[in-house]
Amino acid sequence: MVDKDTAKGVVEGVVKFARLNFFVPVPRVRDLAELNRKLVESCREDLKRRLRGKMGTKAEMLKEDQAAFLPLPAGVFDACRKQPTRANSLSLVRFDDNDYSVPISYAHHEILVKGYVDRVVLCHQDKGVAEHRRSWGKEGTFFDPLHYLPLLERKPGSLDYARPLAGLDLPECFDILRRRLQGQEEKEGSGIREFIRVLRLLEDYPLVRLRIAVEKALRIHAPSRDAILQFLTPRFSWRNTTFLMDGRKHLRLVKAAKPDLSAYGTLLSKGGVQ
Repeated sequence: MVDKDTAKGVVEGVVKFARLNFFVPVPRVRDLAELNRKLVESCREDLKRRLRGKMGTKAEMLKEDQAAFLPLPAGVFDACRKQPTRANSLSLVRFDDNDYSVPISYAHHEILVKGYVDRVVLCHQDKGVAEHRRSWGKEGTFFDPLHYLPLLERKPGSLDYARPLAGLDLPECFDILRRRLQGQEEKEGSGIREFIRVLRLLEDYPLVRLRIAVEKALRIHAPSRDAILQFLTPRFSWRNTTFLMDGRKHLRLVKAAKPDLSAYGTLLSKGGVQ
């Protein structure tokens, strides 16, 4: 049995070795993911090394040690710092001297913050409701524009001025859609409200798909939320399906008359169809 002080010295020695061998010189990487990949490669290479006075490599000695190890815990260790808090009236949660947004429906609700090395996950009753990239600075405020879209329907005039929406970077087709909607509005504000309804589709669909749907709607001159939604909803293909009469003998007696297209022409001549 290894006492606590001995284990502490071993851990500190391993940390010192890793710092001197894996972080000198300082690795040049794009992000933490690349740094972690480099560290894993370095550790695997180090397993091939033979220690002085030992017969085998570190990898061979590790197998002997693993035979005497206790089994690993059944649950996965959640490597984060947890902090219970409460969202304020602006739907912001403070963690490590920074503010992060949650959907407006969680304002004034209890929130559990999980601070990982690269992200902050905000939970309510064991359910993740928001996630942000973690900031290691101080006194920052980080909004997710999607969290505040429901509020726009009640306050459409704040679309161009609301601070949380400053980070909503939309493709050019959305500007065209907005101009067309405002140009054909029957009453003041109806166009901007319809545009906000389109933006709320981002709550259910990624921006890439919504952009394609908006572009299709503009091409067929159907600038509306309902038309755009048609291009987002999966459509069932009937091309490879067959309607079987098995179990539907009663349908064999049904006879459908051919449509009389002349009646449609008569309605047009009378101005019955616009």
